[in-house]
Amino acid sequence: MRILLFTGKGGVGKTTLAAATAAALAGRGRKTLVVSTDPAHSLGDAFGLLLTAEPSEVDICLHAVQVDSRSLVDDVWQDLRSQLRSALSGAGIESLDAEELTVLPGVDEVLALTEVQRLAESGPWDTVVVDCGPTAETLRLLALPEAISGYLTKLFGKQAKLGLGSRRWNNVGESVRRLGTHLESLRTLLTDPSITTVRLVLTPERVVVAEARRTLSALALRGIRVDGLIANRLMPAPGFWRGSAASWLRTRRNQQNEVLTELAAAGLGADVVRPVEHRAVEPVGLPALLEIAGELYNGTDPLTGYGKGVTPLLQVSEVDGGYRLRIALPLGRDTPLDLARVDDDLAITVDGFRRLIALPALLRPCEILHAESDAEGLLVSLARTGGKR
Repeated sequence: MRILLFTGKGGVGKTTLAAATAAALAGRGRKTLVVSTDPAHSLGDAFGLLLTAEPSEVDICLHAVQVDSRSLVDDVWQDLRSQLRSALSGAGIESLDAEELTVLPGVDEVLALTEVQRLAESGPWDTVVVDCGPTAETLRLLALPEAISGYLTKLFGKQAKLGLGSRRWNNVGESVRRLGTHLESLRTLLTDPSITTVRLVLTPERVVVAEARRTLSALALRGIRVDGLIANRLMPAPGFWRGSAASWLRTRRNQQNEVLTELAAAGLGADVVRPVEHRAVEPVGLPALLEIAGELYNGTDPLTGYGKGVTPLLQVSEVDGGYRLRIALPLGRDTPLDLARVDDDLAITVDGFRRLIALPALLRPCEILHAESDAEGLLVSLARTGGKR
């Protein structure tokens, strides 16, 4: 089974391209489910159908579903939260503290991701295409399994410190452990490049491209593979046409070409970015979506991706007196970056996104000398110390 996640800045057309890709996969005979976790609920509009929280047949081999995360919160999380609050209050924790400990930020998003996993694993699907929300929401969504695991660790840490052993706590302990195990399985699913990859949608505009580059860095930090970018709504070339309309089109297309050239100079060229021209008519329904897919994939398998994708996050090479650690992050020239050593971890902060990366055992006794960035990412030099940090 394969999972393709489509995301991009709001308004770039990711829903249409996710629907078009799903239609193309189904047209090749693959049993395909396209799922929307975007609260905007526009996937049904792309197909011209009313979708529900259960898979609806769109065509042979193609089903679609709109995840209702609010309903999932009401059905799944509230019972466990009530049990936790009761257990913590009964163990001597003030009611306000218990309320705070059981308010889980982003629970609706993580339950939406959980529902995607359930649908993927319980159905007959060969491929699941996910229409995610805008990039900021998607990055938060993809970071939640790791973040909530830390929350649970904090919760259990407080329980252990207070020596909680009441029957009331024991009644919910197993439920929380199961939640932790499930979150770990979600993280594993997202970071397995043989299963899950991301298609990042953008329009050829500098503001949008800047956000796309930040998204690439953030996804690389989380070990999630991007297998291609789609430059959507490229203006058609006016050729030898004359007149004010042709002049406007020519100027706009030249601006877009400049942006694509800058992307190519940054290592994101034609082998990674694929263009889709702007349509005069809003693409709604299977025929229009399949036309877009034909332009986008040009007869190739939509599952293969476009280029090598994001390289492995960490690569280690030995040099005289120490090692070099390559961290594959697509960084802009002026990208704010902070690097720090925290015990056996490397704390990397890029454009406000922070992650602790566990250093390979080989590098843990080493001392960081310096770091520099180039077209391939961040290069950290470390010296052997012989001791342990």
